[in-house]
Amino acid sequence: MNAADRMLDRYAELAVKIGVNVQPGQTLVINAPLCTAELVRKIAKTAYLTGAKHVYTEWTDDELTRLQYDLAPYEALTEYPMWRAKAYEELAENGAAFLFIIATDPDLLKGVNPERIAAADKAMRTAMYTFRNYTMNNSVSWSVIAAPSPAWAAKVFPNLPESEQVSALWNAIFRATRTDVDDPVTAWQNHQAALNEKVTYLNGKQYRCLHFKAPGTDLSVQLPPGHRWQGGASVTANGVPFTANIPTEEVYTAPLKDGVNGVVSSTMPLSHNGNLIENFTLRFERGRIVEVTAETGFDVLQKLIETDEGSRYLGEVALVPHQSPISQSNLIFYNTLIDENASNHLAIGNAYPVCLEGGDNLSPEEMEQRGLNTSLMHVDFMIGSAEMDIDGELADGTREPIFRNGNWAF
Repeated sequence: MNAADRMLDRYAELAVKIGVNVQPGQTLVINAPLCTAELVRKIAKTAYLTGAKHVYTEWTDDELTRLQYDLAPYEALTEYPMWRAKAYEELAENGAAFLFIIATDPDLLKGVNPERIAAADKAMRTAMYTFRNYTMNNSVSWSVIAAPSPAWAAKVFPNLPESEQVSALWNAIFRATRTDVDDPVTAWQNHQAALNEKVTYLNGKQYRCLHFKAPGTDLSVQLPPGHRWQGGASVTANGVPFTANIPTEEVYTAPLKDGVNGVVSSTMPLSHNGNLIENFTLRFERGRIVEVTAETGFDVLQKLIETDEGSRYLGEVALVPHQSPISQSNLIFYNTLIDENASNHLAIGNAYPVCLEGGDNLSPEEMEQRGLNTSLMHVDFMIGSAEMDIDGELADGTREPIFRNGNWAF
């Protein structure tokens, strides 16, 4: 076995044992691009050897996706196959685990009318809303990992010869996910323990507000009563730990829906629906986005926040030190799964109910009553830098440093 095969085997083991944490007799559902077939086969083999009963794979393809947006009638983009949504719901109800592998070209839909993209995205999110609640409530184990495609690798490493781009991106992903160490599973267990220390500290503080200051950013984010910080491994309703994102360097919670005020500037490109949004700002009043600017992708950003009423509010605030391994790589991956773990970030749209004490099974109405936002959307964007300071405000108005110069202050 050569070195590349050994690394893929390690990555597959991480996905199965740390990501979705497949249990004996469980079904694993894999959603993956065609270009990741070799990895998917290794994941399936590892899952079966771990005790999986079934491994189902749903394949996707960038070229077919682009053909649909270019050639399908507009009406077709407003429809989503409910048989697919119902299948995912049934699998979730029966306790399946779900692994999503992403390798999409960041510029896949460049030049497509934003209205067509927004229509298809809204149709998909509406149809998959019930299934998404299974994941956002941690009712099932699920995980998202990345694998290179030629187009994505070319975007990240444009100055390398074409023959070297995919292997360079593989190596970057292996470093970002700790796959390149001798014992990745143990390394992840230690990393999750370190994240849990931050979670425990912040939950003990129960700050009523966070204050973000950096060039182009002056933002206050209130936190709801009974908020809970999360980070590292999550746990399903029946007690199975899993890691929703590999890599992950964040601890996160949900903001008070109407408690966000000020302006925030992006510090990394946002790849959304096959388009890049770059150098953008959002201004908030009482939680609502009231003004947006963007050097690139303004129309895409505008359509995003117009999806529904909740897409004008935030659903997540996440803290990531600037000295994290991904940030220190000095790479822009043009992929939110990885880039968000290089930077403090916020998310437009739906909040995670698990970010409230006793919130695991809240209905959307109950979430709103307790101060959380609900939306079809949940889109992370990066705001952190080496120049960012964050203060936590206690119930008595006292402020304490949480971040200084982009890194933890405690």
